[in-house]
Amino acid sequence: QVQLVESGGGLVPAGGSLRLSCAASARIANLGAMAWYRQAPGKQRELVARITNGGSTNYADSVKGRFTISRDNAKDTVYLQMNSLKPEDTAVYYCGAGFSSLSINFWGQGTQVTVSS
Repeated sequence: QVQLVESGGGLVPAGGSLRLSCAASARIANLGAMAWYRQAPGKQRELVARITNGGSTNYADSVKGRFTISRDNAKDTVYLQMNSLKPEDTAVYYCGAGFSSLSINFWGQGTQVTVSS
């Protein structure tokens, strides 16, 4: 069992920045991939960004060029740097971890991000 704890959410004006952190209870270097998802009210949970244990990344088209996912294996922590935030980025952001690069087996509790217009 891997426990994930997100932090860093909050209220920010449009155009602002936030950095989310996800601390894992296991060695993330031994996991296939770490990812950030988000879920807005009334919408399905969607992938925001994923990073594999090899360092490959992929992003949702809506965040490309604005968000950056990174990992610190020494700290077993994954980050999501969010710049140029828009009101449509408002959602609960969830950290996920998977044994393979294509699956999510564990979820964090989520952190709220609210972008005001």
